[in-house]
Amino acid sequence: MTNLAIAANQLRKSYGEKVVLDGVDLAVPEGTIFSLLGPNGAGKTTAVQILSTLIAADPASGSISVGGHDLATDPQAVRAAIGVTGQFSAVDGLITGEENMLLMADLHHLSRGEGRRIAAGLLERFDLVEAAKKPASTYSGGMKRRLDIAMTLVGSPRIIFLDEPTTGLDPRSRHNMWQIIRELVADGVTVFLTTQYLDEADELADRIAVLNDGRIVAEGTAEELKRQVPGGHVRLRFDDPMAYERTAVTLRDVVRDDPALSLQVPTDGTQRELGEIIQRLNAAGIEADSLTVHTPDLDDVFFALTGGARVPHQPKEAVR
Repeated sequence: MTNLAIAANQLRKSYGEKVVLDGVDLAVPEGTIFSLLGPNGAGKTTAVQILSTLIAADPASGSISVGGHDLATDPQAVRAAIGVTGQFSAVDGLITGEENMLLMADLHHLSRGEGRRIAAGLLERFDLVEAAKKPASTYSGGMKRRLDIAMTLVGSPRIIFLDEPTTGLDPRSRHNMWQIIRELVADGVTVFLTTQYLDEADELADRIAVLNDGRIVAEGTAEELKRQVPGGHVRLRFDDPMAYERTAVTLRDVVRDDPALSLQVPTDGTQRELGEIIQRLNAAGIEADSLTVHTPDLDDVFFALTGGARVPHQPKEAVR
């Protein structure tokens, strides 16, 4: 059985009558990227704050284990096993990048020599050597985020919580951050990622949980979640009106777009169904002028599972 880096049973948190987390179950295997996806106010940050010992869960919650340590009885051991990069940078802009790193080394009670060695190695790893002696206030957003994660790694955590780490970053900086996250996991680190960006979860996560109104409404791989949502289709477009009409009669179960001379054929997106459509067209001697396949993406999943709630979404052309 795969060891779990994080295991939470019936995680609950309320503020007065406001229920933020309502019985959330989480199981995050070691050395994976787990993404908690949801709109603003869904409870993502609250979950991170509880799992990272920043706030307490409600007494009605079940057992919670992080890094093999019980959150309720041994929070200090949990803190020693984790690193946290929150929504807002922990970087002190009044001091240099190097000084920020050495400050973190002091907080981890590292010796002066070890602290300098680790700081230098991380500054090099995150391509911050040239900027190390400059005030962090002069850094770009992407540089500050890189420094933020470098500071998190000073204590060599095996579990890292990244709470919306790319919010506000430009597309190139987002790509760089994605590569950093992949490299962390390649080194055996477990990453618990919260994000509002659907493409980010699709790109990075081994497993995704969709949180809405304090509850997990779906969980699985990106592909498993996409298969839960209908809407896949093949779009056939024609230049010849006669071929268009013949195809509509041949396939029958289609959605017509007469002005565009295009047909939508419902499909689950599998190779088998696509092959059957092509085989029927070939048997009838019909050739479409263009054929495109649309399968549901995480946008479709999110809107279906959260009742149409809107989240920030960057066009795929801008980030891929």
